Amino acid sequence: MVHARGGVIAAGGAMPPFADLFAALPVAALVLDEAGCIANANGTAELLLNLSDRAMRGLSLEQIVSLPPGYAEQCDGRTFVSYDCELLLRRGGRLRVDFHETPAAHGSAWRIVMLYGLRSGHAMSQAAGARAAIGAAAMLGHEIRNPLSGIRGAAQLLSGDCDDRPVLTDLIITEVDRIAALIDRMQDFTDDRPRELVTQNIYPVLAHAVQLASAGFARGITIEERFDPSLPPVRIDRDGFVQVMVNLLKNAAEALEATERPRIILGTAYRHGMSHGHGNGERRAVPIELTVTDNGPGAPADIAGHLFEPFVSGKREGRGFGLPMVEKLVGEMGGLVRYAREGYPPMTVFRIHLPRA
Repeated sequence: MVHARGGVIAAGGAMPPFADLFAALPVAALVLDEAGCIANANGTAELLLNLSDRAMRGLSLEQIVSLPPGYAEQCDGRTFVSYDCELLLRRGGRLRVDFHETPAAHGSAWRIVMLYGLRSGHAMSQAAGARAAIGAAAMLGHEIRNPLSGIRGAAQLLSGDCDDRPVLTDLIITEVDRIAALIDRMQDFTDDRPRELVTQNIYPVLAHAVQLASAGFARGITIEERFDPSLPPVRIDRDGFVQVMVNLLKNAAEALEATERPRIILGTAYRHGMSHGHGNGERRAVPIELTVTDNGPGAPADIAGHLFEPFVSGKREGRGFGLPMVEKLVGEMGGLVRYAREGYPPMTVFRIHLPRA
């Protein structure tokens, strides 16, 4: 392993290309030695923590920032992840981040810590949430105003001498139905009634969602399954979970329309140490991981941080309800969902974490 400034962390000799790669990572990254002290910090970590690499070297992580709940109880040699946690900077201030710590190599005592600063689209304050609700209401008004204008015009024509009465009548019926469907979707999105969660083997539910996709919108697209056969049961609302998976598979299929050799990968895994925070300060273990990965182009950069907000869509005909509904349903089942571009060449990954039963 290599210091970001060109030195050697472990045996094997300096490897400048990897040092340059570490220094240029867009994610805040810290390297901890066998004693748990900081050996390196990349430029993004310096900016996030407001400390230089040189100032942090030799200090423990806890001397720089408070540790996330459950960190002290983590098992040696395992990855520790804590989503949406608030950390206190020892020099003053707070950070809201996803915290990832993983061994630098198999069997190594060196570890790498990555801090993903949360965007407003993923961890909104109450004020930001209120602004988003106001924006959603404004967008809903905009969406309804256009068909209402067409309906009014058609009604005016019907009130006079007109030879196209059947056509105009069909237009009115179609647009009224469209408004009703839009309002139904909004009502579904704002429905706060608690869901009845039951213990389920997740694989029959996934098989049902894949069957629906393969028979319809994903026909002709390879859906590869990479499953952990030892995954324990989860507590979910079955219908809600089917809706989540169908939405994500449909989103992936639509993203692949202009892609040669379109491919979707559906995966499951058990991730020890995964947890995320709630508004009341409590944390919940969410070790059950499901991923929907596709080799499409991903979301446009200007909306990537807002995909889970209502009325935000990268598709020309998109209404922007699918992913907000996914986040709402997953949250009601005690989990969380994240979007990322990962790998080389990069692929789109929607990652769901749920509590085990």
